[in-house]
Parts: sequence; structure tokens; C-alpha cells
Amino acid sequence: MLLLTIVYDNDKEEVIYGINNIKEYFKNKNVIIGISESIESNTHFVKIFCNEELNDKQNNMFNVNIANMLYGIVIDEFYKKDMEMFLCDTYFFLRHDEIKEIRENSKKVLSGKDTIIDENSIYYMNKRNVIIDKIVECIVENKEININGFITFRMKELRADLEEIVDKVVEKYMAEKEYNEFIKLLKYFVEIQESKIEEINIIVKNDGKYLIQDREGNDIEKKLFADLGDLTYKENTNMDDMIISMLITNSPEKIIIHCGDNCRNLDLIDTIKKVFTNRVHMCDTCKICEKIKHSLNNV
Repeated sequence: MLLLTIVYDNDKEEVIYGINNIKEYFKNKNVIIGISESIESNTHFVKIFCNEELNDKQNNMFNVNIANMLYGIVIDEFYKKDMEMFLCDTYFFLRHDEIKEIRENSKKVLSGKDTIIDENSIYYMNKRNVIIDKIVECIVENKEININGFITFRMKELRADLEEIVDKVVEKYMAEKEYNEFIKLLKYFVEIQESKIEEINIIVKNDGKYLIQDREGNDIEKKLFADLGDLTYKENTNMDDMIISMLITNSPEKIIIHCGDNCRNLDLIDTIKKVFTNRVHMCDTCKICEKIKHSLNNV
């Protein structure tokens, strides 16, 4: 039975790659997929056949594979022809090198090749799925897909979703830029001021809470936090923010973080490392750490 006819001009590797993926998938399911190709004036007509009628699940998988193939072509067209103009028009205040970096980041995100898993990843995945669902609807409605026509008439509808993904990439980029500038400011402040304490030990307990001690093992949390004044009592100030403020204020010569794996907020440790660089030492083997590890209760 004829499943679909695909029409395209010139060679498109995405088409062949997509069809081969479909053939391989169904081959593993003992279903034979075949193709018949003809060419007229550089226009390719590819008919995709199956040796039996597909059930709903198989038919859906066929459509999703075709949709993913078309999605790859869509984002390639968007990247080559529209993305840079969209970025330059919408984010005209960014430098050329920043536009270039965001453009490359966006391409990775759109293609699902972004390797960093963070709070934005689910958003990207959902938006990509929305676009693919729209393409699937188009496939279901038609037994023939002309790729050039699809790009011409469907791109406007899909572009809004693609631009929303790019907006999110820019948002993340700007947040990281602001964070890095903040880190530079904190580093500068730490470097120019005199250390008020030689060593601070931050001990992360099994429940994620902290003990703060000097090099002799004395609890100095209350004393150091008292120097922060009203910050201790502000409603929205959490312990992590207070620790950063305390470290900045005292600029210790050495910071030892014990049992850092217990920390519930890894951004805290990352920030401390970036601000204090070689002053920070991670410990996981000393007597303090062993006591934490072997304690059934929180120390």
C-alpha cells in the first residue's frame, strides 16, 4: 500500500536519511518498507510503500519519522535564511559576536543537540514537540508532501514557535552574561580588600544544612552573620545568600568545603569557586567529613 509521496527539488540528505530511519525501524518490526523514485526536470518523486496495512501505532511512528525529517529541513531553512535577521532586528543592542554565539546556540537547541540539561531543557523539548505535532497534522491531511511547497506555505506558521525557542535561548544567554559580570565584580571586590579571617570551614551536613567553623573547629556562624547586620533578618534572604555575603565581607584566605556532595544548591559551591578561585578547597576525606558520612543523624 502507498503510504506517502514526497516531492523535492535537488538532493536533500535529510529526505534519504529520514526514509532510511523509517525502513530500519519497520525492518526491526518485521514490516517491509519500500520506495520508488522518479525524477522529472530535477524534481524527485519518492513514493513510500509498505507490504501490509499499518496499525495505528505503526502509522503514528511513520508520521513522526516523516515529521522529524521535515522538521530538520525547517530548522535548516530557518537557520540559513531567517534567524540572523530575527536576532539583529529583535536584539539590535547585542554585539555581532554575541549574535553569532546565540545563533549557534539556537541551532543546537532547535536540533535537540544541546548537551546542557537545565531548567530550560523541558521548555525546548515541549516547543520542539509542538512544532513536530503541527507537521504530523499536515502529513495526516495529505498523501503527498511537496517539501518546497511545505517550506513556502507552512514556514510562517512554524516560524513563531521557532522564534519563541530562540527568545528563550537569548534569555538564558543574557542571564548568564549578567551572572558572569556579577561574578567579576565580586572577584574584584574580594581581591582588593584585606582578609579578615585566615580560614573558614563550611561543613555541609547530611540534610543539606551548614556548619561554619574556623580552623580550630569553633562555631563562628553567629559571629560572622552578626556582621551582616539587617541582612540576617530580611524575609527573602536565604542561607545560601547569607553565606556568599559573609564570605565576601570577610574575604578569607582559605575556604574549605566539607562534604560538598550534600549541598542542595550546587550553584552556591560553583559561585564560591568562581569568586574565590584558588582559595577554595573541596574536602571529602578528613575526620570532619568521615564523621558526617558515618553519622545516622545530622551532625
